[in-house]
Amino acid sequence: MSLDKVVVDAVEAVADVPEGASVAVGGFGLCGIPSALIHALLERGVGGLRMVSNNCGVDDWGLGLLLRESRIARMTSSYVGENKEFARQYLAGELEVELVPQGTLAERLRAGGAGIPGFYTPAGVGTQVAEGGLPWRYDADGQVALSSPPKETRVFGDREYLLEESITTDFALVRAAVADRHGNLVFHSSARNFNPLAAMAGRITVVEAEEVVEPGELDPDRIHLPGVFVQRVVPVAAGDPAADKRIERRTVRPRQEEGV
Repeated sequence: MSLDKVVVDAVEAVADVPEGASVAVGGFGLCGIPSALIHALLERGVGGLRMVSNNCGVDDWGLGLLLRESRIARMTSSYVGENKEFARQYLAGELEVELVPQGTLAERLRAGGAGIPGFYTPAGVGTQVAEGGLPWRYDADGQVALSSPPKETRVFGDREYLLEESITTDFALVRAAVADRHGNLVFHSSARNFNPLAAMAGRITVVEAEEVVEPGELDPDRIHLPGVFVQRVVPVAAGDPAADKRIERRTVRPRQEEGV
């Protein structure tokens, strides 16, 4: 494989994502999501996708666009509260959902990228996360068709832990502030979020980068994720509406009158 991992555009970068693929997607809410790659995957037209992401975007942006077109068959997430279509599909039996504690989801992705098959965590002990029975899929009549299985538990010291399996996916889609042609990545502030973890978990990781530089231009101490985890880099075109950075919830305080 060439060390130069830059491809022409997002459409080319996801051209081999097949029907039913598992895909890890970076982002938190709408912050740091690979929106150009999501649009390209929407254009590709494949369905039955098994997505792993902290959340599923909103009704008209991010992964919500794929959901609206019924392209997602299964979602592994920790939060899904901003998407009405998500709730409708889940309750109607059209979408399978595995809800995972947020820290556990992060560690499952990281462990998958590190080649660790599983780990023990106290998160979820004494709840249905450990005991099983969480509804993963409903049928058309609103009855539970598939539930989460019980997890293995073990005591270390004087505390109980449950076993969680790591996550690896066929593909990963992430967004970086800067990438070099070898796939070394730099993320900006909170937009780092789940992006490095998703990138590690993907067997083929595709990055959309706001800036692409030549090898050697990045300070090695500044690199957040080494290029060994990245197979493709797509430069985000300036002004590309598909790569727009939207704000999920804009909250401002009232303007104070001068002198008050």
